[in-house]
Amino acid sequence: MLSIQFIRESTDLVRRAIARRHESPPLEEVLALDERRRLLLAEVEALRARRNDVSRQIGRQGGDRAAIDRVREEMRAVGARIEAHEVELTALEASLRARLLEIPNIPHDTTPDGASEDENVVIRTVGVPRDLGFPPRPHWELGDALDLLDFERGVKLAGTRFYVMRGSLARLQRALISWLLDLHTIEHGYTEMNVPYLLKPSALVGAAQLPRFSSNLYHDSESDLWLIPTAEAALANIYADEIIEPGRLPIKMVAYTACFRREQFASGRDTRGIKRGHQFDKVEMFRIVEPETGLEALEEMVDEAANCLRRLGLVYRVKDLCTADIAFQSAKTYDLEVWAPGVGEWLEVSSCSTVTDFQSRRANLRYRRAGGARPEFPHELNGSGLGIPRTMIAILENYQRADGSIEVPEVLRPYMGGLARVEAAPA
Repeated sequence: MLSIQFIRESTDLVRRAIARRHESPPLEEVLALDERRRLLLAEVEALRARRNDVSRQIGRQGGDRAAIDRVREEMRAVGARIEAHEVELTALEASLRARLLEIPNIPHDTTPDGASEDENVVIRTVGVPRDLGFPPRPHWELGDALDLLDFERGVKLAGTRFYVMRGSLARLQRALISWLLDLHTIEHGYTEMNVPYLLKPSALVGAAQLPRFSSNLYHDSESDLWLIPTAEAALANIYADEIIEPGRLPIKMVAYTACFRREQFASGRDTRGIKRGHQFDKVEMFRIVEPETGLEALEEMVDEAANCLRRLGLVYRVKDLCTADIAFQSAKTYDLEVWAPGVGEWLEVSSCSTVTDFQSRRANLRYRRAGGARPEFPHELNGSGLGIPRTMIAILENYQRADGSIEVPEVLRPYMGGLARVEAAPA
C-alpha cells in the first residue's frame, strides 16, 4: 500500500499515476479522511493540554469549594469531548485504512503507458516455430485421442472448467513440476518452500488480494480461511510483522502449489481445453530485496523464467505490460508467452513483477541494512516459474507427432523414467 504521508506529500504524483492506470480509486476520499483525522488529532491534543491545565488549577483553588466544583465540571466536559473525539478518531482511522487498501501501486517510470492490453509492448521473440509437417491439432483433441485428458469426468466431479489427467500425461505434468523446482533451487539459487493452501485474511490483505479481489477468491466462512489464488500470497507473508536482520537479503523462495480462483470467465471465451480453470498448478518464484536492486532482480527473474522455456525447447516472446494491464500491486511487469500451434495462440506462462514496497508495507515487513539501523521496507518481486496448464498446452502441441503421440522434451525424460513418448493409455 501507499503510505498516507506519501499520498499527502505527493498528491499530484499519485493523481498522475492513477490516471496512467486508467483507474478511479477513492483518492479524494482518502485525502478528506486524512485531513479530518489530522484536525481531530490536533483538537484532541489541545483538549488534553487544557485538561492538564484544569487539573493544575484545582490545586490552586485552596478552600474555595465553588471554584473547585466549577473547575471539576469543566474537566468532566473536556474529558467527555476527548472521549467523543477518540471514538470518532477510531472510526476515521479504520475508514482511512480501508480506503488506502483500494489505492493501487505507482507504475514505474519505465512502464509503458496504455489504455488496454493491446498497448503492451513486445520486447523480443526467441525461436522459430517448428514445422511439424502436418496440421497441428489442439491439445484437447490430442489428450482425448490418447484417452489421457478427460473433460467429461472432470465436469462430473467438479463442474465446468475442471478436468482429469491420467496415466503418462499426469506423470508428464508431475515431471514438469519436479524439473522446474530442481532448476530453480539447484541452478537459480531459490529455497524451496511448502506453504499452506489456506490463509488467514491478514495474509491476503498483505499480498494485496483482499479486499480488491474478494469476489475471485474461495472462502470458508466458518474458519474464515481463504484458498490461495497463487503461492505469492503465502510467500509475501512468510516474514510479515518481522524485521529481517542485516545480511539476509536477498531472500529467494520458490514454491509449487495448486491455485484457486473463482474467475468470471467471458461467455464463450476459451471454453475448450485447459487454458482457463478455477484450479490450476503453478511454480512461483518470490524475492525480497533491497530497494536499489529491485529492477535488476526483475530482469534476473525474467531470464530465469525464459531459461525454463529455452530448456523446454519452446518458442517464446517477452512483453512489457502497459499501465492499464499491470496488476493492482505491480509497478512493472513482464509477461512471457509461448507459441502453441494447435490453438494458434501466444499463451502467457509467466508474469514477472516488481511490486516495490507495496506488499511489504501492507504486511508490515521490514529489514535493517546494518546493526542498529532504522528499519526500512524492502522491495518484493514475484514471477511464475512456470504456470503449469499453459506450459503443458505448449508441450503437447509443439511436441505432437503425426501418429498422435507426444514426444517428451529431453529435459523431462529423466523425470519420466526415461520415457521418450506419451502414447495412448492401455485399454
